[in-house]
Amino acid sequence: MARLTNCIVMMDEGIGRVSQIIPQMPAAEARLCRLMLMVSSSLEEELEYKLKSHKLNHSEFLTLMILYSRPDGSSTPGELCEYATQGATNMTRIANALVKRGLITRGAGKEDRRRVLIRITPAGRRFVQKMLPPMFPRVATMFAGFSDSDKRHLDRLLRKLAGNLDQLSENRLP
Repeated sequence: MARLTNCIVMMDEGIGRVSQIIPQMPAAEARLCRLMLMVSSSLEEELEYKLKSHKLNHSEFLTLMILYSRPDGSSTPGELCEYATQGATNMTRIANALVKRGLITRGAGKEDRRRVLIRITPAGRRFVQKMLPPMFPRVATMFAGFSDSDKRHLDRLLRKLAGNLDQLSENRLP
C-alpha cells in the first residue's frame, strides 16, 4: 500500500476511535479536513519534486506563475505577497532569487516612480514555457479516473469551502 493510502487508513481508524469517546465530534468534517491536509501535503511534495530539477521552490514557482499569468507580466510586491500567501520578508527573498536568475526584474513603475513593480523577463517567459509542459502528464495522472463532471464538482466544492474559510477568517477577533 502507498504511504498516503496507509495514512488515510490510520486516520479513519483514529477518527473512528475518537468519535466513540467524544460522540459530539463532527467525524465526517474532521475526516475531510485531515484528508485535505494530507492530500495538500502530498501535492506540494509532488510539485517540489518536479521543481527541484529547475532549481525552484514552490514559492518561487508560484510567484513566477503569477507574473507569467498577468496580462502585462507585472505585479507589486504587496499583490504578490497576498496572492502567493507570503510575508514581505520572504517575498523579498523570493524576488531576489528570481532576479539573480534573470527571470524577473524589479523597478519603479512608469506612472508612479514611488511604486515598485516586479516584472517577468523574456527569459522568465521562455523558462515557464519550457518548464510547464513536462509537468502536464503528472498532473493528468493525479486526476486519472476523474470524469469532467467529477472535476467540476470538486472545483465547486473546494471554492465553496474557500468561501467558508474566508468568512471564518473575517470573523476572527483581533
